[in-house]
Amino acid sequence: MNREVSEGDLDCIGRQLQRQPRDVHAIAYRCPCGKPAVVETPPRLADGTPFPTFYYATCPKLTGAISTLENGGLMAEMNERLQNDPELAGSYAAAHDDYLAARSALGSSLGIDVPEVDGISAGGMPDRVKCLHSLVAHSLAAGPDVNPLGDEALSKLPKWWLDASCE
Repeated sequence: MNREVSEGDLDCIGRQLQRQPRDVHAIAYRCPCGKPAVVETPPRLADGTPFPTFYYATCPKLTGAISTLENGGLMAEMNERLQNDPELAGSYAAAHDDYLAARSALGSSLGIDVPEVDGISAGGMPDRVKCLHSLVAHSLAAGPDVNPLGDEALSKLPKWWLDASCE
């Protein structure tokens, strides 16, 4: 996958978000239509603001489909299973560690230290499910079998890219 960010990608992301994108480092995932769907953002923005959300879903068709899952009660069901299934809890904790390691590696490569976000990942990891958008973005960026609950939510989504371009 081409992770490089072009001016065309930034224009597309701006239309997707309906605002100017901030500090996009890479395209972490492109929809099958070829448009950016998940971006990778450094742990500190250019203005100095700490930014723990390393993987951010930008495609409005993707985020709309995820919102439908959130509104359908999936997070509550996932939270219940997370509390009662030690194997799932362990896999989810490993996903949290993967998220932290990937963000830390980028920060280190850019010479960025962000102690304000140490131990903080996204989506409620490692103890709860708070945001499916973050979990699905992580699954799309990291690939299958890294974030079990992100993968599960992703498997429940329709093929959002089929109707039209993801802008």
